[in-house]
Amino acid sequence: MGNNKPLSTLIRAVSHAKQPDSSEIFVSNCIIDGHSIGTDEIIITDIVMDSRKITPGSLFVALRGTQTDGHKYMDLAEKMGARAILCEELPVQAHAHVTYVVVGNSAWAMGLMASAFYDHPSQRLTLVGVTGTNGKTSVATFLFQLFRALGYRCGLLSTVQNQIEDEIIPSTHTTPDSIALNALLSKMIKSGCSHVFMEVSSHAVAQHRITGLQFAGGIFTNITHDHLDFHKTFDNYIKAKKGFFDQLPKSAFALVNIDDRRGTVMVQNTAAKIATYSLQTIASFHGKIISDTLAGMHMEVNQQEVWFRVIGRFNAYNLLSVYGAAVLMGESPEAVLTELSNLKSPPGRFEQFHSKDNIVGIVDYAHTPDALENVLETITHLRHGNEKVITIVGCGGNRDAEKRPKMAAIACKYSNRVILTSDNPRNEDPMDILAQMQKGVPALDYKKTITIADRREAIFAALYEAEPEDIILIAGKGHETYQEVMGVKHHFDDKEVLQEAFQSRI
Repeated sequence: MGNNKPLSTLIRAVSHAKQPDSSEIFVSNCIIDGHSIGTDEIIITDIVMDSRKITPGSLFVALRGTQTDGHKYMDLAEKMGARAILCEELPVQAHAHVTYVVVGNSAWAMGLMASAFYDHPSQRLTLVGVTGTNGKTSVATFLFQLFRALGYRCGLLSTVQNQIEDEIIPSTHTTPDSIALNALLSKMIKSGCSHVFMEVSSHAVAQHRITGLQFAGGIFTNITHDHLDFHKTFDNYIKAKKGFFDQLPKSAFALVNIDDRRGTVMVQNTAAKIATYSLQTIASFHGKIISDTLAGMHMEVNQQEVWFRVIGRFNAYNLLSVYGAAVLMGESPEAVLTELSNLKSPPGRFEQFHSKDNIVGIVDYAHTPDALENVLETITHLRHGNEKVITIVGCGGNRDAEKRPKMAAIACKYSNRVILTSDNPRNEDPMDILAQMQKGVPALDYKKTITIADRREAIFAALYEAEPEDIILIAGKGHETYQEVMGVKHHFDDKEVLQEAFQSRI
């Protein structure tokens, strides 16, 4: 909880910024006991966007969401004791003892007010954001681990979990809403943190979850087709990612992967200091893979040879971005490389398990065509004999359906055996999702592809077929410990089931 604030303080935070649609702020009068009072006399005790969490003194934010419209709950907010309501239009019957702050975009204004309510925590931290389709979690986690190893107290905001030093706080979104985000940043300051590393999703930019934050730097990993269920077009998706860099101040750095052809697009309109990283061309931070095995990766980074415990070309890019960001923040290149050489991959990111009869199981979060191809290409390069690659993969429900046949086609291209299975079907029929995936299976690969809707059965089936030295990839869910079916989350952990399947072979 932040300190109580006069409503006037929160309104000033909005009035000093340019509204997205250039509209004006309108503040209704508040009448208490027949007397009109000013906004400096109205004390706000908290900011909420869930009407069920309103307490006397709250500022309720009426948001227009994808599922519901918060404007429907303004009367309820008044009955529950809200002192003020942030909205985009007044209710038909406004209540005299509630102050209405009318803006063009409630989500945008909420970000600015949340920041002011918590005393602008991002301005008192070194906050670095990571955006892109793949690699966000790994890069943010590597930065968190690195800077802790360098002696700093740090915070992490990621898909896997939020973390304040050793305290783990469960994560529900890649990027929390602006109220929760500022509350977490404030808590991190109180815990003595100086650096915070966070994933910045395209949804977060489009929905103004990061509005009001001051970033010390931004990192772009790559971009491929994803989240078109939300953004509708790939161009909108690119614009959302680019929007993060457009917001960076002149004092920040913008570090981009220029091996991705949209890397330069990301920084076309940024005011930040631009830096680049690459495995293929001249860049501020350049890397070269010397060797890559299941045991580790030997790389050259800016003409320094280093052995890393993580593997794969995709991780070479992740490490380069982390190295570059740390150097841009003033850290010694030698100290950074020394500490990076000791880091391990985050949970569910190319996480390896070995059975007693030498079968290798790899659990990875790859849930986009590009990510799946990156992982399978890495496995292909790591093979040293006739070992088979068995891939278990599914696609989530209520998400971009275009990638479903592509995921199946990629799995077939790199695997000796493919098992199509359920991921998080959410509110869709798993068999409908699998039917769409099956359309991507080439005719020549029908015989090596089977469909097993039950994910547990699919994992056990892979182990039943596997022989010593074979490699099994379980893709799509990674760190997740649940499977969402018809709105209900059931416990399911790929790693646990894999270990059980290993035990069944003994």
